[in-house]
Amino acid sequence: MAKVAFGNHAAVVVPRQARDRIRAFYRDVLGFKATRMTDDKDDFQLGGDDYFHLSILYGDFADESEFLRSGKSIYLEIKSDDVEAMRQKIIDAGVMVMNLPDPHLYFQAPGGQVFRLVGIDEDLTKYERDIVGDERRNAELVAAARRGAQP
Repeated sequence: MAKVAFGNHAAVVVPRQARDRIRAFYRDVLGFKATRMTDDKDDFQLGGDDYFHLSILYGDFADESEFLRSGKSIYLEIKSDDVEAMRQKIIDAGVMVMNLPDPHLYFQAPGGQVFRLVGIDEDLTKYERDIVGDERRNAELVAAARRGAQP
């Protein structure tokens, strides 16, 4: 059987009118290095040899709500070696914080992407499979995600 793995490149499409906030957030708050910036597309890199590349494509469409959610949404995870300092830096940037029944920071970045902040060495196995006796927490997380985690 053929194998599959996630690559180290991603792209998102965002409203053009949010470009300045998006650039500042990914560069100044999350520490991405801008490798190319144009009117229609920015390229960012995070990390050294094991880098992650993010292309941000700007389009002319409305930013229709405070919480952008559709059936095509994906929530991404970022890791930090100092979760509390990064949490504060992200919150201070004025992003929308999502209230979920989970101790991690979930937030919506400028442009609509949703992230969960975790520790680099954090054991996340309880999020990968049901833990006996933790069915209530699992059900709460699923319900909150489905209703859009009203802030």
